[in-house]
Amino acid sequence: MNSRSDRTSRQRTCAPGAALWIACAILAASPVTARAQRCQTAGDLDDAARAAITAAGQRYFGMAAKADVASLRQNAIPSLASGFSGIETTVKDHQPDLTGAQGTVKSVFLLETEGTTPTPHAEFYCGVFGKNGQTAGSAVFYLDNLAPGKYGVVLLEANGSKGKTMFSVILQQAGTDWKLGGLYVKSALVAGHDIDWFLAHAREYKAKGQVHNAWFYYLQASSLLSPLPFMATLATDKLSEESQGVRPADLPSDGKIADLAASPASYKLTAVFPEVVGNDLDLIVKYQAADISNTNQAYQNNVTVIKALVAKYPEVRDAFAGVVARAVDPSGRDYGTLLAMKDVK
Repeated sequence: MNSRSDRTSRQRTCAPGAALWIACAILAASPVTARAQRCQTAGDLDDAARAAITAAGQRYFGMAAKADVASLRQNAIPSLASGFSGIETTVKDHQPDLTGAQGTVKSVFLLETEGTTPTPHAEFYCGVFGKNGQTAGSAVFYLDNLAPGKYGVVLLEANGSKGKTMFSVILQQAGTDWKLGGLYVKSALVAGHDIDWFLAHAREYKAKGQVHNAWFYYLQASSLLSPLPFMATLATDKLSEESQGVRPADLPSDGKIADLAASPASYKLTAVFPEVVGNDLDLIVKYQAADISNTNQAYQNNVTVIKALVAKYPEVRDAFAGVVARAVDPSGRDYGTLLAMKDVK
């Protein structure tokens, strides 16, 4: 995976509603000249540095497992502490996965960037790379507008009664302390299925020529494979290469808008992707809307978009339990409507 193909993932690190609640204030935009960007893996770090980063990651995991949001906030960097609702929601939503779980540290990284102003596009290459790129122990982190400083990344695996959960902590060094800069939690199962299930179905859809279903299931498999949306490994690179062969040209991607005809109007789609809603895997479609203040009209438009999308891609009836349309106005506010697939006539 190169920086060009991963631009979308990197841009999501400070997007509203992104699962990773990394403090945007430490990612403030500013022009900058080239400067050093370094990454050290656990094996590269001296004992004291490795122990300090690991201990901080385990401490914050323990707070989350106990739903101790107050302590997490107290130990967060100021910009994150001032807008902590995302962390609170993440911890609350995953409490059944974390309560009583034992957290095992899987990987530790130290990222460092120099200078006096943020780096527009920072790429950290960690570990040993071969002639064909990444190896089993390497990783690449892509971060936009990263302020100078030292950042720890601690990847943990939580094993509890609900199964395996990936728990990732982003740290920022402040003096001798490691403050909480971000938190990312995801289950190893989506709608009761693991990555192998999604990969198998993606390949089945590909074999049937259902490239849209295949692409959506590859996206879900990719989400389950990587603990962080801005991290690439050998495994994610291989999956990306495999999925590119079915990437549909008629879907919105990388900032490109796709038109959806729905007589008598046409709608500008900005994103189409799979997402779990309750216990179901649904298809989400976002589109541009001039105004959503009239909720009755917004609802009717959403239903129209859902029906038009399913009519255009009838194969999705077999792959998803429902479709959610989200009308997004110029300010970023949205109005959503869920329609079960059985009700899409």
